[in-house]
Amino acid sequence: MNAFVQNQTRHYCSFLAECAVDALMDEVNLTPKPALVDRRGNGAHHDLTLELMERSAQSLKPMFEAMALAALEQGTVSQRLREAIGQIGRDGEAVMLTETQGVNTHRGAIWALGLLVTATALNSQKTRNIKASEICQIAAEIACLEDRFIPEQTESHGQFVQKKYGAGGAKLQAQQGFPVIMHFGLPQLRASRAQYHPEVAARVDSLLAMMATLKDTCVLYRSGELGLKRMQKGAKYVLELGGYATDTGKRALQFLEIDLMRLNASPGGVADLLAATLFLDRVEQL
Repeated sequence: MNAFVQNQTRHYCSFLAECAVDALMDEVNLTPKPALVDRRGNGAHHDLTLELMERSAQSLKPMFEAMALAALEQGTVSQRLREAIGQIGRDGEAVMLTETQGVNTHRGAIWALGLLVTATALNSQKTRNIKASEICQIAAEIACLEDRFIPEQTESHGQFVQKKYGAGGAKLQAQQGFPVIMHFGLPQLRASRAQYHPEVAARVDSLLAMMATLKDTCVLYRSGELGLKRMQKGAKYVLELGGYATDTGKRALQFLEIDLMRLNASPGGVADLLAATLFLDRVEQL
């Protein structure tokens, strides 16, 4: 690879990493988000702040860039690529935890966006017409490969919830090609835009569409099946009223937030998928 091609490759990988970080920044700054960190406060999270989430997002840029570069170097979905980005992700998580002094800010986003950045880089080698559906399919193929080098760990919150409630969690979402994003998040984002809703309202509606559908393991862990049912029912009701762009929708969202805060039910899994949705929306428009 000559110097010019190497420089162009680096530039493209850096660009994809910036798109991923921008998506994380857009997600955390979107306001209002019920029981989640936004510009009003920390929602139901006592250990998180907007400033901490922003620092965490910025710390992940080298990781995303390295994942994109690994994809271009490998050129195809393979066990070797899966394990390369797995190690890059673990290294990136260590950097994140150092930046946040041990607080888990973006572990779920590292998984989802890491796969999507990798898949986008692979997809760009085949076509200039990037499609979210194709990216998600490639990401699913990667996610279905097991990483033989994952170290022994104590049971995660997601694994605990999977055993107790049978919820698939982030891993299954990825292995299935992110169906909640493809069938609910992205379509709602674009449908709200098509109705000439402001961008903030379109993004809130996208969040709500996924809240109404996803078995969010964060909510299940924090508030059980009751919290999940209240989240899904409340989010669906806001959308039935016309979404966040309507006065009635805004009031219903306020009541939903009060309910979720009372239950300590923060939809962190949906927040990760919103960032992934915004990333796919951005790269599909390139």
